[in-house]
Amino acid sequence: MTSFQPETVPGQAPPADSVHPRDSRTDAPTSVSRLNDTIRGFIERWGSVWVEGEITSFNRRGGNVFGRLKDLGTESTVAFRIWSSTLARLPKDLKVGDHVVACVKADYFPRTGDFSFAISAMRHVGLGEQLERLERLRVQLRSEGLFDPVRKKKLPFLPHCIGLITGENSDAEKDVHRNAELRWPRVRFRTQHAAVQGDRCVPETIAALKILDADPDVDVIVIARGGGDPQTLLGFSDERLLRAVAAASTPV
Repeated sequence: MTSFQPETVPGQAPPADSVHPRDSRTDAPTSVSRLNDTIRGFIERWGSVWVEGEITSFNRRGGNVFGRLKDLGTESTVAFRIWSSTLARLPKDLKVGDHVVACVKADYFPRTGDFSFAISAMRHVGLGEQLERLERLRVQLRSEGLFDPVRKKKLPFLPHCIGLITGENSDAEKDVHRNAELRWPRVRFRTQHAAVQGDRCVPETIAALKILDADPDVDVIVIARGGGDPQTLLGFSDERLLRAVAAASTPV
């Protein structure tokens, strides 16, 4: 059987779809479609894998689940999906924070270039390490009296100046302004911007808290951010930040 290649004009690059990624050059690039098809062909040769991790995101959409599984010892995560037909066979109480073992098979969507793992089986191992760590911290701080109602500082009925800690140019900042001004048009804000997730979140939020707590005009402090999965919200359960809030002289 004779194989016909697309005709090329001398001096011109061949059609990108005809160039295999391994043969691509600066003057003969491959196409995005050919690249994605090649990647999918490689990934489809992988078999199923049993993997252990912690569920950090578990969102139900249209009967299916889209989530993330986190490594127990590092911050590495992978995206997963569970089709409704598979979900019906899994434990009904799967949730964020669960320590699980799952059978996964890699899948790659050539149209969008998205990579995830399809789950065919999943079972509990125990309470996720992250959830265990937070529960231990909660017990420790409660035993120290940090959550006692007598420690709570009275909120002002109509604060004249609100200290706001939030992400720069965030929807959370706009929402706090909008709702506060609807209730008390004369309210003023002293705003300190800080990272609301990641490694910078805790130190920047604590630094902003100290600045606003030292300002005699600030009647109350609000620390705000929008929604997010539990993994991105971890900074707000950090022991350093919790102790800084407890030590503040201004209501938070």
